[in-house]
Amino acid sequence: MILSPSKRPPTELTVAEARDELKRLEALIAQHNFAYYHNNAPEISDAAFDTLRQRYNIIVSLHPSLESNDSAAHAIGAPLDNRFRKHQHLAPMLSLDNVFKRSDFENFITRIIRFLGLSPDKTTSPIFIAEPKIDGLSVNLTYKNGLFVRGTTRGNGTEGEDVTANLRTLHNLPTHLTHSYPDLIEIRGEVFLSKADFLALNTEQEISKKRLFANPRNAAAGSLRQLDPRITAQRPLSLFAYALGFSSDFIVHSHWDFLQQLKKWGFPVNPLSQQITGIEEAESFFTSVADQRAALPYDIDGVVYKIDSLSLQNRLGNIGRVPRWAIAWKFPAEQAITVLRDIEIQVGRTGALTPVAHLDPINIGGVLVTKATLHNEDEITRKDIRLGDHVFVQRAGDVIPQILGVTPTTRNSSHRSDVFIFPHHCPICGAYAVKPKNEAIRRCTGGLSCPAQSIERLIHFVSRDAFNIEGLGAQNIRLFYDRHLIRNPVDIFYLHNHANTIEHYEGWGKLSVHNLLNAIENRRIITLSRFIYALGIRRVGISNARLLARHYISYNVWLEQMQSARHIGSDAQLALNALPGIGHAIANDIIAFIAEPNNQKTLADLQRCLTILDESSTSNGPLFGKTVVFTGTLQTLTRQEAKALAERMGAKVSDTVSQKTDLVILGEKAGSKARKAEQLHIQTLNEAQWRSFCIQEDTTIIS
Repeated sequence: MILSPSKRPPTELTVAEARDELKRLEALIAQHNFAYYHNNAPEISDAAFDTLRQRYNIIVSLHPSLESNDSAAHAIGAPLDNRFRKHQHLAPMLSLDNVFKRSDFENFITRIIRFLGLSPDKTTSPIFIAEPKIDGLSVNLTYKNGLFVRGTTRGNGTEGEDVTANLRTLHNLPTHLTHSYPDLIEIRGEVFLSKADFLALNTEQEISKKRLFANPRNAAAGSLRQLDPRITAQRPLSLFAYALGFSSDFIVHSHWDFLQQLKKWGFPVNPLSQQITGIEEAESFFTSVADQRAALPYDIDGVVYKIDSLSLQNRLGNIGRVPRWAIAWKFPAEQAITVLRDIEIQVGRTGALTPVAHLDPINIGGVLVTKATLHNEDEITRKDIRLGDHVFVQRAGDVIPQILGVTPTTRNSSHRSDVFIFPHHCPICGAYAVKPKNEAIRRCTGGLSCPAQSIERLIHFVSRDAFNIEGLGAQNIRLFYDRHLIRNPVDIFYLHNHANTIEHYEGWGKLSVHNLLNAIENRRIITLSRFIYALGIRRVGISNARLLARHYISYNVWLEQMQSARHIGSDAQLALNALPGIGHAIANDIIAFIAEPNNQKTLADLQRCLTILDESSTSNGPLFGKTVVFTGTLQTLTRQEAKALAERMGAKVSDTVSQKTDLVILGEKAGSKARKAEQLHIQTLNEAQWRSFCIQEDTTIIS
C-alpha cells in the first residue's frame, strides 16, 4: 500500500516535501481509480477521492514546475479487463473535474472567460447546458450508416471494453438511426439501474445467497460487463444519452441542438436538462435538482455544466484528463450510524498494513454499506475507534464510505477491552512490521518472502502500464502462485514449461493456455520506462519511471548508474537526486531496491529473457521533446490557448529563448526574443504559420 498524504497545509510544504507529496497522491489516485473502474469495488468514498485530487491540484498550483503531464493523476478510468476485446474510441472519453461550492464554480467560469479573452461581464458569459449527473457506467455507442455496430465502456479514456452484445439487450437503446445522420458517429451515454430495480435485484441476490451489490452504480457496471449477454438481459438496465463523441459530418452547432437531435433519433435524454447563463442560474438549477434528488427514480451525485457552443468547446480544449469547458458540481455527503464489528489487516505490494473496517450493513440512500478503509493505525488512535463502537459513517458518491468518528454515548465502561491492538507482525507471513519515524504506515519486513507482497508485486508486474500481459490478471497470478508455478517475475517467462499442467486446471484448456503463452511471448520486448515501472519500486510510479528512462535512455546505463549511486557523494548519486521529480526519499528507495541481492538476481535473470528497448525509440506528438517559446502579442489566440496547443502536441513551453529552444512563435511586437532567436539560428513561425501547423495533423516534427 501507499503512504497516506500528509496532514500539513500545502502552503507549509517545502519544494522537496511538495514533490514527495505529489508522488504519494499520484499513487493513491491511480490505486483508487483501478478499484473504482476496473474492480467495480471502490475502496474510499467519492468525497475522500475528491479530497485527494483537490490536494494534488492545490500543491500543483503552488509548485507548477513539479507537475508532470503524464502523471497518473491525469489518467482516465483504469486498466481494461483482459476478458473483453478492446476498441479504441474515435474521440477520447474525458473525465470531469469537480467543484463543491459556489465560489469554486465562479472560478471555473472566470477561467473560461480568461482563456477565451472575453471581457468579464454578464453580457459575455457563455451559455451552459446543465444536466443531472447520473451515477452509472459511461458507454460509447458507435453507429455506421445509421446502424448500431459497437458499444464500449469508457475504459482508460482512449480505448474501452467491447460490450456490444450486452448493450443490445437494453430496451431503450436504438439499433438504428432515422432521418439524417452522419456516416459514422459516436454517441456517449450512461447506463444505470433505477433505485427500485436495484433494491429488487439485491433481494434476488439475497434469496439466491449471492453477493449483494453495494450500490446501483456497481450493480449496473457488473451487469453490463458480463461475459454472458443472457445475464445482462435479465438485469433491467436503462440508458440516458448525453453527448457527442466523434462525427464524420458536421451536424449541429451546439450541445443543446445535439440533445434535441438525440431525441429525434429515439434516444432517451434526461428531461431535467436545460440551458442556463451565469452563476445565479447555475446555483438555482443546482438547488432545484438537489431538492428533487430523493424523489428521482435514479441515483445522481451532482450536476454537470457544459459550454453549449461546440466551437467554444473546441477552442477551450482539454487540460490533461479533463475538458476546460465542463465541470461537475457535486452534492454534499450523506451520513448514518452503524456498528463496527471487526477490523481486518490487509497487506499490500510494498508491505503496508492497511486496516479495513467491517460494519453492520446499513442502507444509506439506497446504498448497502458494509466496510470502509481506516487508512492506518494513527487514524484509529486519533478517532479512538474500537470494536463494537457505534460509528458515524459518511457516504459520498454512493461508494464505500469513511468513518467520521464514534458516538461515545453508546460506549460503556466495559468497552475498554475492545480497544483494537494494531499488530506489530505481518498477519500473512509473521514477519516483524515496522513503522518508520515520521511515517503513518506500518510495513511488513518480510519482503519477497511474504506471500501477500509477492503476489501483489506480481500483479503489478503484469498490469496494463507495466508488461500488460493479456490473460494474466490477479486471479490467475494467485492461482499460479498457489500452485508454485510463479514465485517471481522471471517465472512468468518460463510458464511454457508447465503448459501440460495448466491445461488440466479447472477452466483451462489447450486453447486458453496457447493464448496465454502467446501473450507472454509478445511481451518479451518492452520499453525501459515500462520495465522500470513494472519492477514495483516504492514511490516510482508511471511518471517517475518515464522520467528515469528518458534521462538514462538505456537499461544498462540506468542499472550501472543506480549501482554507482549507492556510494554517498558519487556523481551518480548527485545526478539522481538532481533529477526534477526525484527527491531524496525516492532516490533512496531506488538505490535500496537495486542494492538488494534478490532483486539483483531477478534483474539479471529478466535481462537474459527480455529485450529492453532504449527509451529514445519511443515518442509521440509532432512536437514531442521540443521546447517552444511564444513572444509578442497574439491576435487570434490567447497566450494560454496557444500554450495549450503546443503542449497538446508534446512540446515543453518556456518563457526564455536559449540554445535549448527549438521553435519561437512570433506575435506582434516580438522584440528581444525574436532578435535572440535570429542570433541563435532558431526556427521561427508567425501566428498564421503556427495556426496552419496546428491544423495539419499529419505534419512532420519540426527540426
